[in-house]
Amino acid sequence: MALNNDGTGGIRYQQLNDVLFQKFSDLVYEKTGIFLKPEKKELLNARLGKRLRATGIDSFKEYYEYVTHDKSGDELVHLIDNVSTNFTSFFRENSHFEILKSTVLPTFVKEGRGRNKEILFWSSASSSGEEPYTMAMVVDDFVSQHPGIRYRIMATDISTRVLAQAKRGVYADERVAKVPKPLLKRYFQKGVGNSDGYVKVKEDLRRMVHFDRFNLMGDFPWREAIDVIFCRNVMIYFNRETQQELVNKFHQALTPGGYLFIGHSESISGLKHKFTQIDATAYLKR
Repeated sequence: MALNNDGTGGIRYQQLNDVLFQKFSDLVYEKTGIFLKPEKKELLNARLGKRLRATGIDSFKEYYEYVTHDKSGDELVHLIDNVSTNFTSFFRENSHFEILKSTVLPTFVKEGRGRNKEILFWSSASSSGEEPYTMAMVVDDFVSQHPGIRYRIMATDISTRVLAQAKRGVYADERVAKVPKPLLKRYFQKGVGNSDGYVKVKEDLRRMVHFDRFNLMGDFPWREAIDVIFCRNVMIYFNRETQQELVNKFHQALTPGGYLFIGHSESISGLKHKFTQIDATAYLKR
């Protein structure tokens, strides 16, 4: 039995040893591309402990065997949900949305995009929905002044847990603090009664965003070339080899004249790529 009484009436699991940490780390890397550095051992120990409690499994070793032999793949999804980091907010790193509004969208209008073919936007690590909904607000507000422009916003994430939250579109008031008041009034419904302190994304805006589960390590399923890709604060969890692979795939997926946005704490300057840098963390495919 791998449970120890902690003297307080609670029960805690033995610490994840180095061998098992490496096994879990290798599994996560193989399935998601996320590289868990040794200093993440305590974090992984805590998050795996949640799955042991949920499944009733007694040890990390038994849990590893359970995950790797679960033919349904359901437990692997739960594992990934627990180890992936999902921090985001509305209008996070707002300079990207300013570039979208002041440069990208006006350029598309001049080129005639959105007339014969939809402009395709992709939030590739959408988390709980704040990024793609922000994108939708900015695009819809712009398009309202340029009738006839057609577009579609795709939002994907590897975590089923945050995708479920994104589809609901319900957020605490403090989560929408950065949303400009005119947009807040236009696109959100204020909760009352038991929902006081919360807002809900209005149905019209939710219909603009199509959420799906997708693993960035998989083959991109889109048949049509994409016009704008947001992949922000994701590559910091990947090693250099995986970053290179992902940047190549993004370049291939984008249409000529398409844009890639990465996080402010990220850089692709050390990678081989064919993008033209237009801002600190914004790139253009010529």
